[in-house]
Amino acid sequence: MDTAERPLRADAERNRRRVMDAARTLFAQRGLDVTLNDIAREAGVGVGTVYRRFPDKDTLIDALFEERVEELVALARSGLDDPDPLAGLVGAIARVLEVQEADRGLKELMLAPRARRERIGRIRARMAPIVAQLVERARDSGQLRAGIAPQDFPLIQIMLGAVIDVARDEAPGLWRRYLEIIVQGIRADPDPPAALSVATPAFERMDRVLARWRPPRPL
Repeated sequence: MDTAERPLRADAERNRRRVMDAARTLFAQRGLDVTLNDIAREAGVGVGTVYRRFPDKDTLIDALFEERVEELVALARSGLDDPDPLAGLVGAIARVLEVQEADRGLKELMLAPRARRERIGRIRARMAPIVAQLVERARDSGQLRAGIAPQDFPLIQIMLGAVIDVARDEAPGLWRRYLEIIVQGIRADPDPPAALSVATPAFERMDRVLARWRPPRPL
């Protein structure tokens, strides 16, 4: 009996993975407005298969949220492996922002209405100790200016995330310019700052970027 059940369990897990991958692809491209029918088509399975694994879209969003948090935590933790503490801190921030820029649905996933506050709290609880370690390493190495604290970095992330949101289509990668400006501001060394590697958009293009700004939704 157990032998006969194993292929079914493996097949069910494969289908679940296909559904998760399809949802992740569609959410990244189009945000959370896609339906379970859309996801079934993308996954190449019947919609009944989707509903057996995930009775509603909120359940699927919860599963993807958990997966994405693990990935973001791993990206942040990878900064601790960099022998240059400041480069490790900045690299961790940049890698998380790269994921945010590539995945249009990530912010929506994090801020989906159901359990929104609870999700934000869980992300903070997982990320805060890692950010504290990254900041402590950079500070102990003498590379970070006095007064910079771990709690500064969630707001830095929000600031740069806002740049991603408004510039994703019109000026992709523009957030890197402002990350460089921020890094120059938090460095302890008194040497003249390096030239910025990303140019500011022309006025007309910047106007189109700014026109995409929307007031934040209340939590």
